[in-house]
Amino acid sequence: METQLLLLLLLSALALIIYAFKSSKTNLPPGSFGWPIIGETIAFMKEQQQHFVGERMKKHSTKLFKTSIFGERMVVLCGAAGHKFIATNEEKLFLAWRPLSMQKLFRSSYLKAAATAIVPQADVIQIYRAPGFLKPEALVKYIETMDSLVQEHLKLHWEGKTTVEVYKLAQLLVTSLSARFFTGLHDNERTEKYAQLMDVLTSGLHTIHINIPGTTFHRAMKAAKALRKEVLLLIEEKKAAAASGVQMHDILSFMLFNPDPTGRFSTENEVADKFMGSMVAAFHSPSMVTGFLFKYLGERPEICDKVRTEQLEIASSKKSGEALIWEDIHKMKYSWGVALEVMRLVPPLQGTFREVATEFTYEGYTIPKGWKVFWSASSTNKIPEYFPDPEEFDPTRFENGKTPPTYSNIPFGSGPRICPGKEYARLQLMCSLHHIVTKYKWEVINPNSKIAGGLNPVPEEGIHIRIQPYLPQQ
Repeated sequence: METQLLLLLLLSALALIIYAFKSSKTNLPPGSFGWPIIGETIAFMKEQQQHFVGERMKKHSTKLFKTSIFGERMVVLCGAAGHKFIATNEEKLFLAWRPLSMQKLFRSSYLKAAATAIVPQADVIQIYRAPGFLKPEALVKYIETMDSLVQEHLKLHWEGKTTVEVYKLAQLLVTSLSARFFTGLHDNERTEKYAQLMDVLTSGLHTIHINIPGTTFHRAMKAAKALRKEVLLLIEEKKAAAASGVQMHDILSFMLFNPDPTGRFSTENEVADKFMGSMVAAFHSPSMVTGFLFKYLGERPEICDKVRTEQLEIASSKKSGEALIWEDIHKMKYSWGVALEVMRLVPPLQGTFREVATEFTYEGYTIPKGWKVFWSASSTNKIPEYFPDPEEFDPTRFENGKTPPTYSNIPFGSGPRICPGKEYARLQLMCSLHHIVTKYKWEVINPNSKIAGGLNPVPEEGIHIRIQPYLPQQ
């Protein structure tokens, strides 16, 4: 027995020596894994992404650095070159990956034992693209509905008010729009409930998955469970309507009644999981951009006046009560440049994750298979090389056809995994801006409110604005 134990110890020691020798021969990127087990997770969750990424670029390298986040060894590829490398090597060197917190939030209880997330982005993109839900010709048909919903929202939540909290209202507005677009739902009370649940759910997307009362993740899990219950109820209603002969052409119905490329129909739980992922994707980033758009315009009235002039010109070309059309959206060139500048300063997609599918070398450093990759907008969006005076809110960067260097400002991602809802987001932003800026003037009441760090830079106190009706003689 002692001989066997001694042999086991010798073999274990030999294995450790071999591993250490092999590791010493691997030229890993510069950087630090931080503390044992927790790595640099706390800093990643709490600090502004600009600070977290920027400080490590200064300390280690402007091209890449290693770190440890959510218990995973990770490399951050920086700069436009890093963005391009990831975008051009999707599905070759990189696979989609989600932190365990996201996997748990978007996975029904029947899949608790699964090792990976149930909602691969490629599946969702295929759902959108197969029937052409997000193609321009499909969105054209939705503009009139969106126009009407925005005006209805303003009557319900803005009209007669002297102050509003525009961030929460933006959440409600984008939920109303996406609920109608994704499901055909006309129920304001239900969409308000969806917005409240998704607000709590998104707060737990990038957290430590400790599911005990009092934690952010526990609250997010409760919200996910409640939202899934709501979606399953909606699915039952869809099935009942279909059984009675009602024709439905929304995204949820497509998920429910059409097979995947292999000919397999998804279960109700699978549909609910995928649908929740889609709804959340159409919730947090659009509401964040909408809220910050009105914050920046409220703080810079001279820029807001230029936006209003452009929008009033479009409004004057239309008959009373006539809805916006596709061509109107594409006339909003200065307004869209303002939105792009807001998304540069506060990226809607702060970053996303990948998994290394096969070991590769980048800038002379070895990136091992199984490591995770973090793509970060903060490694380019405020770099003076790409954007002079990077902290300045300057929409002229995008004026008259100006474009920043390739891969330097990509608020919707890039490559094969670029956000499939880019044009939908543009439509929602410009339609909302058109009706608000032509009806109201406003100023920000709390311009110095704190912005939360991490991947969800939400205004902790909201964005409160003082509003008054816009009168042409003003």
